Amino acid sequence: MSSHVRILGIAGSLRRSYNHGALRAAKLLVPENVEIDIYQLDGIPMFNEDDEKRPPSSVVELKKRIRSADAVLIETPEYNYSVPGVLKNAIDWASRPHGDSAWSGKSAAIMGASLGAIGTARAQHYLRQIFVTLNLFTLNQPEVIIADASHRFDENGNLIHEPTKQLIQALLRNLVDWTRRISSAPALPGGA
Repeated sequence: MSSHVRILGIAGSLRRSYNHGALRAAKLLVPENVEIDIYQLDGIPMFNEDDEKRPPSSVVELKKRIRSADAVLIETPEYNYSVPGVLKNAIDWASRPHGDSAWSGKSAAIMGASLGAIGTARAQHYLRQIFVTLNLFTLNQPEVIIADASHRFDENGNLIHEPTKQLIQALLRNLVDWTRRISSAPALPGGA
């Protein structure tokens, strides 16, 4: 792996929300020799297994961007104790067809922002469960759960809360270190 690290950032909603603001902040807070490429989920159609072997061009592009990244950073809101449908839909598309998952073997980190008092803790937990089956190597700490988001972002959606910025910086440093460790680890027997 080169010294330059490319992270694909994905906001788990279509709405221009606090989660998009957190990803924009992360892009400005990256360590040296690191870049975040933000991918919008607009235009990804609903997953249909009948079409998985002939995916639409938006899905081909998503898989290409995942594969060209060294790591992924998922920013998720919480809808009904879980991840938004648009994020789950993109995850499903990029994991199919069986044996052609773009996610497998990537390092990953999760963040989330919400107006509520517990932020996106439940959605992040659910996403970690999904990542196990995708063979994504998820960074455990620090957890970036941005609660009470309306007081942490300004009226333009820019992150203004310094402790949250510091937490995101720590997450990004750890993700880069984790990515480098994973990429230098010897392969397991049997190709796992």
